[in-house]
Amino acid sequence: MDEVYRCDAPQAEGLAELIGRYDIDLVEVEEDHPIPGSHFGDPEAGLIGNRLMVRKDTPIHSAFHETCHYICMDQMRRQNLHTDAGGDYDEENGVCYLQILLADHLPNYSSAEMMADMDSWGYTFRLGSAAAWFTSDAEDARAWLEIHHIIDQYRRPTWKLRKL
Repeated sequence: MDEVYRCDAPQAEGLAELIGRYDIDLVEVEEDHPIPGSHFGDPEAGLIGNRLMVRKDTPIHSAFHETCHYICMDQMRRQNLHTDAGGDYDEENGVCYLQILLADHLPNYSSAEMMADMDSWGYTFRLGSAAAWFTSDAEDARAWLEIHHIIDQYRRPTWKLRKL
């Protein structure tokens, strides 16, 4: 895998404030400790309740992906969240779409950098890249996010969690 931006990079500055808009707390794990709540194992981000666990070597895209799972899951799953965010195909697409949108709200990062990191890390999309999927094949993901009031009709985050 190619190099991606990590949580120790200047691009990650402001992450705690951004996810705090969704009442998610950023928990920084010591470098030599395993990441609690990491579904895929270190260095991937972990989720336990409303706490996002990261280490300095956690990729920014992973922190966003888990954050977006928290935002996109229903209240019942959120109440019992520990490690496995779960979700179905439509929700997973919504998560990927939202993480690309939210990347532009991190002051030193962008959606273009997010999509490049997703490609480098090995996310797979039918059209071959995150950018091609986002611009040409993600209308269903966008609609899903709008239906759940996570984004508005102009693709702007509403800064609200999914309810149902």
